Order: sequence, then C-alpha cells, then structure tokens
Amino acid sequence: MADIIKYSPEYAEEVGQRLSIGQVGILPCDTIYGLSAKIGEEWAERLYEIKKRPQSKSFITLMTKEQLLESSLIVPEDLLERWPAPLTAILMDSDGSTHAVRVPSDSFLQLVLPYSGPIYSTSVNFSGEKSLLAFDEIYPVFSSLVDFIIDSPETKGGMASTLIDATVKPYRIIRQGSYVI
Repeated sequence: MADIIKYSPEYAEEVGQRLSIGQVGILPCDTIYGLSAKIGEEWAERLYEIKKRPQSKSFITLMTKEQLLESSLIVPEDLLERWPAPLTAILMDSDGSTHAVRVPSDSFLQLVLPYSGPIYSTSVNFSGEKSLLAFDEIYPVFSSLVDFIIDSPETKGGMASTLIDATVKPYRIIRQGSYVI
C-alpha cells in the first residue's frame, strides 16, 4: 500500500529522495495530480506498466528552471520568461530529439525537484480513461500500484497544462489548458 505523505514543505526533501532512489509517486502538478518517477528507461517502464499505456507515447519531464538551463535542450528566451507556469513545451534537444518539458509553478514541487532531479510526469489514469483529479478518487485505484501519494487538499483538479510545440515559430498549440498563451 502506498504511503500517504502530507502536502507540506517539511516533506519536500523526503519526497525528492524517494523519487531519486526510484520510487514512483503521485504528486500535485500545477493543476492536476501527476503520476511521477525518476528519469530513465527503467522508471519509464514502470510508469507505462502502471498506466497500461503504449510506449509510443512519451511522458512530460518536470524540472526547475536551473535544471532546464543545465540541460542540452534548446529553450526559446520567451519561454524562460513564462516559466514557472502550467505550460508544457515540446523542445528540441541539441541531439535533434524532442522532449515535452514543464517548469511547474506548484510550490511543493519546486521544493522537491532540487532533491529528485528532473522527473517524468503523466496524468493519473489508465490509458484512454479520464484523469482522476482528487486524492479521494486516486487513492482507492492507485494505492497498490505506487510507492507514495501526496495528500493535497489544495489540488482540486482543474484543467491540464497548456501544451505547445516550441520547435516551430509561431508556436503551435497542441492542447489548450489552464495557461493562456
């Protein structure tokens, strides 16, 4: 059964450490909860298995602005000025690959990421089903599948983040979410 961890700054280091050693958790992510794990093939496999999701669909990477600037991703200056925000952007990597990235505005997540490093995130649902938006919906379904769940009474479940393709100019809106471009 998943550990329940309170949504409080005092638990940020613990959550970050749990993610850094490979635990999978459910955390508040700007607008809705996210199913999250450390970056890497092994942990992506676990997320695909939990979600019953085809491997042809990749995950969003959450990171701090500092982590983003240290990465090999090509980041347009105007996006840097918008982040942190519930805005996910597909960015080009210097190796020619693309990655969906967000610098989250959630204050708890901002405290977790320096301890965990960049993490994968995806909506809390089984592939093809609607996202579960509240702790009371999530816990009975996912508590046996993940290592921990953050109980955040502040995460009410709203619209997902806005998703844009920032590899083209002008940017192409793929999903209009809570952030208005």
